Amino acid sequence: MKTIVKAGFAAALACAGLAFAAPASAQSVQIGTLVCTVQPNVAFVVGSVRNLDCSLRPATRSTRAGKYAGTIRRFGLDIGMSGKQTLVWGVLAPTRRVSPGDLAGTYVGASANAAVGVGLGANALIGGSRNAITLQPISVEGGTGVNLGLTVSDLTLTVR
Repeated sequence: MKTIVKAGFAAALACAGLAFAAPASAQSVQIGTLVCTVQPNVAFVVGSVRNLDCSLRPATRSTRAGKYAGTIRRFGLDIGMSGKQTLVWGVLAPTRRVSPGDLAGTYVGASANAAVGVGLGANALIGGSRNAITLQPISVEGGTGVNLGLTVSDLTLTVR
């Protein structure tokens, strides 16, 4: 079990490194931070579905705060149990002027996470309005549980 957890942490860190290394479009600017609360979950071997309660915290005055309901689906190796978690993404957009509904839509990307107690995860996702929004690159997964995941992820956000 210890070897599996170490491999999961290494995969999460590698995914995070790749996400940091891949530069965003030269036209993208950070407009804020998306903070999501995830309810406790039991994950099965082939994937999981989790509901999220999210809010956009603007980095500039030209971006408005917004609240979103979300569902994240993970397909691949996703095993374990987790308590309540918090995911945090930096939000990049082609312009500083983003309305609250602009983050609504579907995002896809890769995820890696591991936890024994507090977890670490990397979830690099692209999508939203006109596929122009990027959620970069690490979502810090703070929570309790025992979990290992190497998955393709699908996040859907709707305005609340």
